[in-house]
Amino acid sequence: MAEINYAKNCILWCHQFSLDGFLSDQNDNLQWLFDTDLNNTSTYKKFEQNVDTFIMGRKPYEETKQILNGQELYPGKEKIVFSHQPQVKDANTKFVDGDITQIVKNHQNKAGKSIWIVGGGTILKPLLEENLIDEYWIQIAPVLLGTGKRLFEAGNCRFRLEFIETTKMGELTELHFRKKNK
Repeated sequence: MAEINYAKNCILWCHQFSLDGFLSDQNDNLQWLFDTDLNNTSTYKKFEQNVDTFIMGRKPYEETKQILNGQELYPGKEKIVFSHQPQVKDANTKFVDGDITQIVKNHQNKAGKSIWIVGGGTILKPLLEENLIDEYWIQIAPVLLGTGKRLFEAGNCRFRLEFIETTKMGELTELHFRKKNK
């Protein structure tokens, strides 16, 4: 794994998706991802050690918690979850509603490690349009879902990234990119 840009509150985006470009199936189910064989190889542990805040949408948060069957999601780490609906209190979790770019920019000014944007679609689109993501890890699983939630929504963003490396983790292929102007 290449060196991560561990600048103060660097904004990182790492996500897995199907070969046909979907984050989840049409029912927001992620089981296809958990069924992907990593052959006991992963860059996740090193990546997560340098993150202290996770920002994500409500649906992936709920789906992942369901799969974890009661275990805490990202134990001891701050979680900011975007939701238009009132939520029950959860450990180290803050539920918010508002302008994602402004909330991320405000959080970036706090002391801490890197911020991981967990999600795509409506969470990712405004951040891409503001070119706020510093580093990208895109993990491709060899599965075709046919339908579901797209990784990237159409939007007003066009910029080139610097290629860092490719890592093979069992069935997953991980591509690592960095913002060129860094």
